[in-house]
Amino acid sequence: MRICIVGAGAIGGFVGARLSRAGAEVTLIARGAHLAAIRRDGLAIVEASGERKTHRIEAHQRIGDAGAFDVVILAMKATQVRAIVNELPSLLRRDTIIVPMQNGIPFWYFHRHGGAHEGHRVATVDPDGAIAAAIAPERIVGCVVYPACEITAPGVIRHVEGERFPLGELDGQVTPRVQALAGVFEQGGLKAPVLADIRAEIWLKLWGNLTFNPISALTRASLDRICDEPLTRHLAVQMMTEAAAVAGKLGISFRVPLEKRIEGASRVRGHKTSMLQDIEAGRQTELEALLGSVIELADLTVTDIPHIRAVYACARLLENSVQRQQPAASQAA
Repeated sequence: MRICIVGAGAIGGFVGARLSRAGAEVTLIARGAHLAAIRRDGLAIVEASGERKTHRIEAHQRIGDAGAFDVVILAMKATQVRAIVNELPSLLRRDTIIVPMQNGIPFWYFHRHGGAHEGHRVATVDPDGAIAAAIAPERIVGCVVYPACEITAPGVIRHVEGERFPLGELDGQVTPRVQALAGVFEQGGLKAPVLADIRAEIWLKLWGNLTFNPISALTRASLDRICDEPLTRHLAVQMMTEAAAVAGKLGISFRVPLEKRIEGASRVRGHKTSMLQDIEAGRQTELEALLGSVIELADLTVTDIPHIRAVYACARLLENSVQRQQPAASQAA
């Protein structure tokens, strides 16, 4: 199976290395010093166990140089997908599968949905419809990313925890292609259960992300501190309750109770969320995919979500303020 990983950062590089280990013919799309190190020294993965393995994997900067593939995995952030969609056709064969690995509500959420909102475009994550226009729904296999990884140096990725990548067809069918893809993931030591309702799994992960990411960015606090402080824990409960109301109107139920989800977050001691890391680094966050999209769906379903709206407003102002400071900081340096 020929697989291209577009966006071979922490998660993309980890997945690419594991799939290569499974015998797949993997090509990475990367850039900068990370790409140079992969080409020169190979891609090193430091596993959660501490074991370090180096993988020799083909890597390119330009998508157009890579060729055509059986599977294309989009492993960049939601904010980065729009920039590459016009280049995707060069990677595609007639039956190529595309696996988006973005956090939050995906652009494809209502494609092959079958409900009252079939075909609705999630404008928050695909404002001009360019992503949906470039990626045919029948190519997509949904995926939820649970592992945590980080780039510790160019060409070196540390696997912090987790190996679970649930997969699912958008219409819920268990097809030979999604079973074959899950098989390759599993051969690489990853857990890839094929789900009949991938959207429910998306909401389960989003349930925590839409809550703890912005609270942590606003307070600079880790997950355990947010959960241990009664006031922020109460805020988290209110936000998650509102999100569950939106999801419920879309036919989604959560297989994990709210308090159990919060307790799970509280056990992650000292962890900085990705949004807090982005704010500290002056990068654009995934605020729209994590919160803006939920607000859009709340409007669509006529659901009251005052706590989510308030936290979104504060987090958006924070992000704008950080972005405005960047040019001045660069000039000062």
